[in-house]
Amino acid sequence: MFQKILIANRGEIACRVIATARRLGIVSVAIYSEADGRALHVALADEAWPVGPAPARESYLAIGKIIDVAGRAGAEAIHPGYGFLAENADFAEACAAAGIVFIGPPPAAIRAMGSKAAAKALMERSGVPLVSGYHGAAQDFSRFRAEAERIGYPVLVKASAGGGGKGMRVAAGPEELAAAIEGARSEARNAFGDDRLLIEKYMTAPRHIEIQVFADAYDHVVSLFERDCSIQRRHQKVIEEAPAPGMSEAQRQAMGEAACRAARAVGYVGAGTVEFIASGEKFYFMEMNTRLQVEHPVTEMITGEDLVEWQLRIAAGEALPLSQDRLRVRGHAIEARIYAEDPAHDFRPSTGTLIHVREPPRASHLRIDSGVGAGDAITPYYDPMIAKLIVHGETRATAVRRLAAALAQYEIVGVETNLALLRAIAAHPDFARGALDTGFIAREAKTLLAAPAGETADPVLWAAAALAALADARRERAAEAAASADPFSPWNEAGAWRMNGDGYQDLVLTLGEETVRLRIHPEPGGACRLDLPPMPMVCPMGGSLRAEAAEDAEGGMALRLEGVLHHLRVVRRADMLVVVRGGCNHVFHVADPLAPPAGEEAGSERLVAPIPARIARVLVKAGERVRKGDPLIVLEAMKMEMTIVAPLDGVVENVLHGAEEMVEEGTELVTFAAPPRKSC
Repeated sequence: MFQKILIANRGEIACRVIATARRLGIVSVAIYSEADGRALHVALADEAWPVGPAPARESYLAIGKIIDVAGRAGAEAIHPGYGFLAENADFAEACAAAGIVFIGPPPAAIRAMGSKAAAKALMERSGVPLVSGYHGAAQDFSRFRAEAERIGYPVLVKASAGGGGKGMRVAAGPEELAAAIEGARSEARNAFGDDRLLIEKYMTAPRHIEIQVFADAYDHVVSLFERDCSIQRRHQKVIEEAPAPGMSEAQRQAMGEAACRAARAVGYVGAGTVEFIASGEKFYFMEMNTRLQVEHPVTEMITGEDLVEWQLRIAAGEALPLSQDRLRVRGHAIEARIYAEDPAHDFRPSTGTLIHVREPPRASHLRIDSGVGAGDAITPYYDPMIAKLIVHGETRATAVRRLAAALAQYEIVGVETNLALLRAIAAHPDFARGALDTGFIAREAKTLLAAPAGETADPVLWAAAALAALADARRERAAEAAASADPFSPWNEAGAWRMNGDGYQDLVLTLGEETVRLRIHPEPGGACRLDLPPMPMVCPMGGSLRAEAAEDAEGGMALRLEGVLHHLRVVRRADMLVVVRGGCNHVFHVADPLAPPAGEEAGSERLVAPIPARIARVLVKAGERVRKGDPLIVLEAMKMEMTIVAPLDGVVENVLHGAEEMVEEGTELVTFAAPPRKSC
């Protein structure tokens, strides 16, 4: 076994590999970019070495730098994690040339499966079933158009190199084919440095099922069973589970044998995943990922095996730890990927600092893999994943219940997340009964992405925000008093004393579209009475509620409202109060009750970057006439592309930034010529 390994990755996978290395007594060496100097994987490793600036191509993708660090650190082997260089044959060869073991498959196997087109041709010769498609060398549009007509629409255009949902576009008809090819080609070029494409029949409601395989250098290959990865958005997985719901033993055996056949066909060694699309009992090869997968924890949960340990042992020259007849499925496991993204706005990535993170308590049936925590920044340079939440149960029904309960306990404030979407999926009746397919999220989007019902109608939320704002004001006044020349002056009091009449304080809060003025009357003992104005959904006639708040055992708020106890949390974020209840964030703004109403803002003929990003493509030029909705600029951030469209009909006055430039959130991208004023 190795004495020291370097991990050529970051985030949760680096933390994951470090954990196994530590358990086995192996010294771990981390690498980090300038953006990751204080990252969790850096803190956990035995050593950590800098490798360059924040952009991945200058650090985590810089093969020469990584090999140099491994040599200087005395690492015997390199674990590539997943992503970055994990499926890069050149990197594997560079490791070998430097006398360093690559903890992964041979370069020839990576190359054979790295090209989806070549892999499909190889699988076809090996008797592995394929979906109808074209994966030839000709890459001109006329050939793609002819093949699409032969296959029949809809078709899926996808990058021949790479994976992870990048470089994939659906063309529902011939009128969409050119745009699909251009979009897929551009994204493939940016993500993988290879813009070759293939085209195949797009199955509208298949299941995505993959087989975890392992092979050693002694011609032993095993299947560690299947995972169902059908719950996806943008062709990228969101929820994965093992075993696949409703999988017959005959289909499990057939798919496992096909996956092992695929691995043998390329002389595979190490961990790999063979991905299939399935419809009924039929299944078709999609691709083979020559690395460990993000969703490997569900396989670990149902087999009881540490797959990273298997990787290390095989790379060190050992045989497979177990033969096929000794592997068993135990119970059911589900993984939910928690992303920094905004599902309500086409899953746009979200950047910022994690102000507050509270994870569900660990248990034997619950695991969390994460590389970030409170105080860490989610940057535009890397994948937007925050954590993976994995649960296990004796049955699938138990696992689903545990998933829902754990998601309700997860709290994140500071960036937009997909937690609400994950909760909605876990609560959906079709998910509960295992009726899964890759179109699930898109088909059920109206239900899954709906805003929380009755958010502004819950007096508990208003009371929590009001008492938190009041406590903040008192703390600020106390600090000001302590710093003043006369700390005992009555003018420094934060109370509600009035010369004539009962004391009170007014507070104006906004939640969504609802703005409410509350009057707070302090009572002896720390309680207060909240006067609410008439609110159609809360108090139609207005009313007065007795409220009292204290800190609970977990550092949150224990709120008694009319004698009923509620546990929640209030997180301060700039001028906002985020009330977290049941894991859901409710964002309040505190307004000055004496401030005049805000005036209407004038319209703007500006277009700005919604998040920090790199400009991938500029699609317009100055003087060009555009219509509302026309694509103008394509941005790339967190391994995703987003198209910025024209907000109005008009003429482009100026394009302020070019391709490859990095822009910050709010940076003006395009200006439009003001329409001519009409003369009287």
